[in-house]
Amino acid sequence: MLDERSSVVLGALIEEYIGVGEPVSSRAVLDRSWLNVSSATIRNDLAALERDGYAMQPHTSAGRVPTGRAYRYYVDHLAPVALRSATRVRIHKFFDSVHTELSRLLKATTGLLSEVTHYPAIVIGPGLDGESIRGIHCVPVAPNTVMVVWVGGSGQVAQEMVSLQHPLDSTEVGQAEELLLAAVEGRVQDPDVSGTPSQVAELVRRVWELTKESERGTRDVYVSGAATAGDAWDDVRSVNSVLEVLEREAMLLSILARANAGTLIQIGEDVSVGADLAVVSTPYALGGDDAGAVGVIGPMRMDYGRTISVVEEVSEVLAGLLGTPPTT
Repeated sequence: MLDERSSVVLGALIEEYIGVGEPVSSRAVLDRSWLNVSSATIRNDLAALERDGYAMQPHTSAGRVPTGRAYRYYVDHLAPVALRSATRVRIHKFFDSVHTELSRLLKATTGLLSEVTHYPAIVIGPGLDGESIRGIHCVPVAPNTVMVVWVGGSGQVAQEMVSLQHPLDSTEVGQAEELLLAAVEGRVQDPDVSGTPSQVAELVRRVWELTKESERGTRDVYVSGAATAGDAWDDVRSVNSVLEVLEREAMLLSILARANAGTLIQIGEDVSVGADLAVVSTPYALGGDDAGAVGVIGPMRMDYGRTISVVEEVSEVLAGLLGTPPTT
């Protein structure tokens, strides 16, 4: 545990490095920290931080840069940062203007996250993790669109907007739901749609295929902002590491799934790829339960305070837009 002055010096070192991206001098640390001490005292403090593994010197005449251990200490002691009103308004306006099926909404959300943070962004869609389905609800939201909600054995839910070729009225949607529920309760291979109107049969077939995919535990991964990697990282090796992570859905699922108890910041070795990476992620709720996660991948010198605030705001507004589905 660092003492109060060492914590201030470390915070000043990290915040200056986040801003300039170059080794930081003791003079710059003193100016940012506002401590009433001499430059010599700051140099001694930085030397002590280096000795304890919180800082390093690229070469003898250079200033110092923070280590992964330093970022971890900084994040663990970071006070909440208020999001600028302009950024909050931008996020809310985006979700107020988006009216589309869930998969497109989540893809658009990654685009928003990446644009606001300037880092690659990921959203994990709702899923039932291979649970058996015990309930299906179909809610008409437009003549050609039905919101489908699945309830798993443990009560976890998933939902999807289904667009149809032919319009249905509420009676026909109810008929389709009855057939689907009967199939779930009877654990049949396929629902019996013989003798039903073609538009009802279309909805039943579409939903049943999605139901089988849910029971197989498939979860969609949405990614945007890969092109920002070249600006966010200074070296080609780190850029390549980021692109490799973004291309591996299983790794993204594993990384973001860890954020199951609130916002999680994973730094360097926490991400398990041994590169200059940090991940800020948080779950979003659906019907009161965690349904998926949103997050960004950036360099270890990312602006943590702002990034955390953006990710949490997007998660909260997204959950509000998804609303609370019906329960069995």
